[in-house]
Amino acid sequence: MIRVLDEMPDGVLGVEAVGKLRAEDYTEVLAPALAAAIEGGGKIRIVLLFAGAFEGMEPGAVWQDLKMGIRDWSAWERIALVTDHAWMRDGLRMFAWAVPGEVKAFGSSERDDAIAWAAATLE
Repeated sequence: MIRVLDEMPDGVLGVEAVGKLRAEDYTEVLAPALAAAIEGGGKIRIVLLFAGAFEGMEPGAVWQDLKMGIRDWSAWERIALVTDHAWMRDGLRMFAWAVPGEVKAFGSSERDDAIAWAAATLE
């Protein structure tokens, strides 16, 4: 399940992923939130929170994830991954070169730092 988080700074989208992700999580929740973020030429600054149990992704969800990363490639500005899953942080660091925009991993205890980083002015 993916849900949009409230109480993010202006220009930052926060989402939390829990359990097993389905294609519908992307098409019904994430895609509309991303479309709203880039409406009128906006940029995507997103905080991805994987705080609870993560049970993987259904094949359709993997496809939707890939499509969303490629669609509007130049709109992606900052991606903050918040998780205590070491394999996710390590994977992000390993493949950061293939991800649009700037990316940075944070532990769950650094959630506020991740939000601040996503909202900060680019250097």
